[in-house]
Amino acid sequence: MKFSFPKYKSAILLLFLPVCLFAQTNKQTADRQQNNEKTRILFVVDCSHNMNEKWQSDTKIRITQVLLSNIIDSLAGYDNVECALRVFGNEKDYTSADCDDTHLLVPFYRLNDDNIKAKLKALIPKGTSAVAKSLEKSAEDFPKDKSSRNIVVMIVDNIDKCDGDINQISKSMQQSGKYIKPFIIGISKGMKKNYDACGTYYEAKGEIDFSKALNMIVKQALHNTTVQVNLLNNKQEITETDIPLMFYDNESGQLRYSFVHTFNSSGQSDTLQIDPLIKYDVVAMTIPPVEKKNVSFEAGGHSVLNLPTPQGTLYVKYVNNAKTFSPKIYPIAVKKISNNEVINVQPLNTKTKYLTGLYNLEVMTLPRLIIDSVEVSQSSTTTIEIPETGVARIEKQKSDITGSIFVVKDGKTQWIKDIEEAAAKETLDLLPGEYLIVAKSKSSLHSAQTITQEFKIESNKTTNISLVVKTK
Repeated sequence: MKFSFPKYKSAILLLFLPVCLFAQTNKQTADRQQNNEKTRILFVVDCSHNMNEKWQSDTKIRITQVLLSNIIDSLAGYDNVECALRVFGNEKDYTSADCDDTHLLVPFYRLNDDNIKAKLKALIPKGTSAVAKSLEKSAEDFPKDKSSRNIVVMIVDNIDKCDGDINQISKSMQQSGKYIKPFIIGISKGMKKNYDACGTYYEAKGEIDFSKALNMIVKQALHNTTVQVNLLNNKQEITETDIPLMFYDNESGQLRYSFVHTFNSSGQSDTLQIDPLIKYDVVAMTIPPVEKKNVSFEAGGHSVLNLPTPQGTLYVKYVNNAKTFSPKIYPIAVKKISNNEVINVQPLNTKTKYLTGLYNLEVMTLPRLIIDSVEVSQSSTTTIEIPETGVARIEKQKSDITGSIFVVKDGKTQWIKDIEEAAAKETLDLLPGEYLIVAKSKSSLHSAQTITQEFKIESNKTTNISLVVKTK
């Protein structure tokens, strides 16, 4: 269905030269269709009584009908693009101030362009400006499809005449992932402060501005942008790679993209294609992660994002691996030196990459082995050697023995663990060192009958301890 308005037909042709650019679909749009990512664009049109006003070559509603119908035509050829139409102020007279006068006239489905244009052509402005209410209702218009890109384009001629915080509604809907940050085209002056925080605002001072705004929005909706993420070492050189990259929606926190960084055949960071309508929190999944918040990219352009990710390798191993023993692979808590926060648990005898810097280590042996201020340097391996454990084999004269095991360091005792009271025999892997057991029979009524038994542990050797306690 085509509109024909002879008195400004030539002007309309000029206004729509940019639309021809959509026919020149580049590889980015083709890739989006190949990946079956659906883009849904909901047009929310002001049909309040103000839209009857004269504006340059015709009334505001007539110009909106023509420009939007041409945009609908340009979108009809895209397999993975669906449009829908919501209108407010089209049924009740403005004197009734009916803020519920907002309606989804054409829902989302393929090949509905003729229906949308027919509904547009039949619009007669009548009612009041229920802008916030319409934006809130628009969240219900999108099918429940988590893989689609939901976009709202509002065309408004006035500030909201009803109750409702449009900025809060927009923020809430974005955070919940209902739709991407809305686009608002204002076809009256002086509304920027009312809508700028709600979404991306365009002030149309005339028909050409209106057309440019619509074309710009659709261009952003259809075209990915490209970005190269450079991972820098401590000399600002692009050498780091094979690091997962996560792109999170800054508003909703949802994960939008995940890539593993790689170099292309030219030795440069590979080019990624992303949605330019979203602001991102980009995270390089190093240990610990490197994050850059609130990153935006220009639609249809190419951007470069540099992230400092200098890395070195930490290798914690046993001094020797004895053939007579099968050494246990203890976990190692790797901690930030600034606040002792655990950033990773690394198995013993393995190599792991970390950002360069100082770390504290806690090897989960008995007793705990604490190694402070371990330095990880750029592109090198820091090797930490620890002694292998030995075995303490404890046999009890009686099963009711209670007590604790201590390690002796510099003349001071440090608690390790309590004896297992129910077990007649107990076997423990312990680091080499001096130990003692303090124990007594549970049936004994005298503390003086406590025994203290010393023993020594050596790597790869078994030490037998026999606990004999007095009961009377």
